Amino acid sequence: MTATADTTLAIHGGTPVRSQPFPPRPGVGEAERRAVAEVMESGVLSQFIGAWGEDFAGGPRVQSLERAWRERFGVRHALSLNSATSALNAAAAAAGVGPGDEVIVSPYTMSASAVCALVHGAIPVFADIDERTFCLDPESIRARITPRTKAIVAVDIFGCPADWDAIMRIADEHGLVVIEDAAQAPGAELNGRPAGTLGHIGVFSLNYHKTIQCGEGGVAVTNDDALAERLALARNHGEAVVGDMGSPHADILGFNYRMGELEAAIAEQQLARLDELTAPRIANADRLTAGLADLEGVVPPHVPEGAKHVYYLHVVRLDEQALGVPRAAFAAALKAEGVPVTEGYVDPLYRQPLYRQRAAWAFSDPRNDGLGRYDDGECPTCERMRDHEVLFHPLVHGGLSDADVDDIVAAFRKVHARRGALVR
Repeated sequence: MTATADTTLAIHGGTPVRSQPFPPRPGVGEAERRAVAEVMESGVLSQFIGAWGEDFAGGPRVQSLERAWRERFGVRHALSLNSATSALNAAAAAAGVGPGDEVIVSPYTMSASAVCALVHGAIPVFADIDERTFCLDPESIRARITPRTKAIVAVDIFGCPADWDAIMRIADEHGLVVIEDAAQAPGAELNGRPAGTLGHIGVFSLNYHKTIQCGEGGVAVTNDDALAERLALARNHGEAVVGDMGSPHADILGFNYRMGELEAAIAEQQLARLDELTAPRIANADRLTAGLADLEGVVPPHVPEGAKHVYYLHVVRLDEQALGVPRAAFAAALKAEGVPVTEGYVDPLYRQPLYRQRAAWAFSDPRNDGLGRYDDGECPTCERMRDHEVLFHPLVHGGLSDADVDDIVAAFRKVHARRGALVR
């Protein structure tokens, strides 16, 4: 720690609050290394075949991970896949999404949340977000529903659960399948129920920078037997039917979305550490939030009533009018103080070239004629958050000490106190 009494902003030549890099986040440990060694010694690196039977469900480590996931999240079915992107694609297939359909999704998310519709020939329709949670606004969902709407993909963005009671009421009213993208939210809860189990299908990510990880991987969960069968087919080329059906012929568009034994072995050990890895994130986020709570124009993360937020990212909103300083100037000053921050998160998906240029084949399908044309202003709250208010950093993970978090607070407070110098 290099805390200093120098009040001159580092961006103006003063001494930065922090001159050393922050610690890396926790990675894998001895348990994961032992599990990998056991897989290597077994000689079984993958064990899927395209015919009904025990091996249709994967090798012993894959099946062990899926059992552990079912137990942890209290679901009937858990299927491992090679990424959360693959899990979203399989979920869209299981939901029966296809040409002529619309899928309502947040514009303020990673691309895969919407691309899963395009992969199956359907068109994403973007609903606006809640400015407090950055998750889908249920009333905006309701306003986007048409006779073509097939499904909703709702994201627990940054580790905060969406308004699931309202979303599921709307879905039930219109007979829609709901895919919960909980990629950033393993361990989050709403009214005691785990994130990922609040829609019809839930998707988790095991990507290397998530709370728990195996390098690359994903898991899809559901309590619906029919959806589980279709997820299993989509994962394994669609080349064998499951359950009591006897036909050897594919009746679903399937791919190779399978997870290998090495990834499954690592993921199971990481799952066992979920609470251990989540608790310090929450503690660090709470400490940081408390340190920023009295700063005018800095709005800490909102935690809805009954929700457990797990802080994949700690995101604040900057009210530029109250601050009297543009977000860009405030962010540049924080970076100079040694605190890595990023402005805005992703550009709203509908402003990105894939959508503006209508580059996916689904946009050219005659069954989608007239659909999928996007303009600025589609989701004004999202655009305001991205363009003017959101500021985030990844520094709440369990590798940080209280002193590290206090440096972040000190940098915010220093820049806030001297912000007038940024506009002279």
